[in-house]
Amino acid sequence: MMSSRKALFFDVDGTLLDERTKTIPESAVRAVQMARAKGHLAFINSGRVYKLLGGVRQMIEMDGYLCGCGTYLRLGDREIYARHIPHERGLEIKEQLKRWRIQGILEGKQGCHFPRETSWMPRVEEMRRSIESQGALSELALEDDGYDYDKFCCITDEHSQKEAFFAGLTDFDVIDRGNDFWECVPKGHSKATAMEKVLTACGIDLEDAWVFGDSTNDLSMFEYARHRVLMGRHDQELEAYEAFLTKPVEEDGIAYALSSLGLI
Repeated sequence: MMSSRKALFFDVDGTLLDERTKTIPESAVRAVQMARAKGHLAFINSGRVYKLLGGVRQMIEMDGYLCGCGTYLRLGDREIYARHIPHERGLEIKEQLKRWRIQGILEGKQGCHFPRETSWMPRVEEMRRSIESQGALSELALEDDGYDYDKFCCITDEHSQKEAFFAGLTDFDVIDRGNDFWECVPKGHSKATAMEKVLTACGIDLEDAWVFGDSTNDLSMFEYARHRVLMGRHDQELEAYEAFLTKPVEEDGIAYALSSLGLI
């Protein structure tokens, strides 16, 4: 039996959540609750903003939520950190998206803000419908004022001047998620900075932290942590880090890892 309390940090899509069924396997729900019953703490560590985690929160109980790549953190029902893009800077980004013909999706506490007009990119409309089905589509459009946002994603195509746009984002880390999809996070924020703040707040050493991930969005977690679990289906970039290789999420990968590592 492990003597010290561990902190377990889980990515969502492709790690906890089966992306084909959009559900968390029952084996993962049971395994996480068993770990918590042993005194370990379990956290979501996601690029999603908090409102976009509503469905996940209904599927599984966690001790906290690290959202928006470290821009918003909750422990239990307590908000411990929130960082918004300064309002004037947020307005500048909206103008630059329009200027360089890039479709943006702004993400914040109120949910996701999409362009008011139907996009010329079918992918954007597919995303709009998906976000709306999850209850996270804000009534305020991208073009509206009166709100702040924490991070944003953008989609480019052959008409976009992405090099010019990204050159102006010196205050952001731009994460290439592949297929002309980009995640833009204010510098100084990442899944790793989120972990550091939560570990400090909970009084847990980094040596007692485990991270679970599958994609390039999890790179900062894998760079920061000493104990890593790599899902059976994963992005090649994560293979550079020593990790316990578990099964894919739909093959009970979370339960298999927690059991094999003696965490349950």
